[in-house]
Amino acid sequence: MGVIYEKLFRPRLFNEDPEKAHEQALWALQHLSTASPLCALLAWANRVNGARPIELFGLKFPNAVGLAAGFDKNAVAWRAAPALGFGHVEIGTVTLHAQPGNARPRMFRIPEHEALINRLGFPNEGAEAVALRLARFPAKSRPIPLGVNLGKSKTVPLEQAANDYLASFNLLADHADYFVINVSSPNTPELRRLQTQEFLPGLLKLMRKSARDRARKLGSHPAPLLLKIAPDLTFAEIDEVLATVATHEIDGIIATNTTITRPGIDHPTEAGGLSGHPVHARVVEIVRFISLATKGNLPIIGCGGIMCPADAHRLMDNGASLIQLYTGLVYRGPFFARELAHALSWRHREWV
Repeated sequence: MGVIYEKLFRPRLFNEDPEKAHEQALWALQHLSTASPLCALLAWANRVNGARPIELFGLKFPNAVGLAAGFDKNAVAWRAAPALGFGHVEIGTVTLHAQPGNARPRMFRIPEHEALINRLGFPNEGAEAVALRLARFPAKSRPIPLGVNLGKSKTVPLEQAANDYLASFNLLADHADYFVINVSSPNTPELRRLQTQEFLPGLLKLMRKSARDRARKLGSHPAPLLLKIAPDLTFAEIDEVLATVATHEIDGIIATNTTITRPGIDHPTEAGGLSGHPVHARVVEIVRFISLATKGNLPIIGCGGIMCPADAHRLMDNGASLIQLYTGLVYRGPFFARELAHALSWRHREWV
């Protein structure tokens, strides 16, 4: 399937504007998600046989491969993810206030490097609209874990960011299995300052307290909270982040978001966050560093530049518990997740 996509379908899609092509793919998956019997049949056909589920954050993941945030920002197509072979799906980024994002064009391909640049700026319909959409599909109907990636509304100043995230979480808390605090996109002005000690401790403290208070009232376990970090942090800065994560008992790290650097690209490019093959080596370094720094006790989801099974194995070998894709789908096609899930499945089999 991958060869057919790369030879037949990808050239046609690459003749389209990247964001328009993305919207067409999203439209197709949205319609697939409404065809429940077909979705279930494809999910059955693409399942990984013989591997035990991966247990993390109190959740069970049928395989190690997830769909990263950014693909389905408004929760319109996520139910089709199992049909493509994914073991979890993350929607968003969702902000409290609906916002159009940055001006178009805002997504660009670099095919010779198997990379994308985006400066989308969190376009989405807002937390309330997304919550209403998710409310139609209760937890018991979800075949794979569902995450929600939360971001700061562009119009909200940094001093009020914690309350902005909290308000989004409160609207969406009943409708997902885990939540990601995204403080690492380069496309919302000053957002990355939330990774610093000026803002991060207060944000994580408030989010953790709210999740625990809600769980106490409901007699349930607190929703897992993860932090998504930038690949452009220094190791010293990552150490500071990890200390804050430990203090406030955040459940895991997603490493990483897109980069503002241009590794291996020697020609001018558009502004925005770079994803795809060029970022992979840096992501591996960060995953390894976090794993060693935390003695393997902090779950890590590796995200960045996975273009083949060897890339996925490299992240897992260096400490990732799960991986996520987005740009890889653009270059390898819709069933790339299935290929990776099967390639990684030996890690989760009983051999005795």
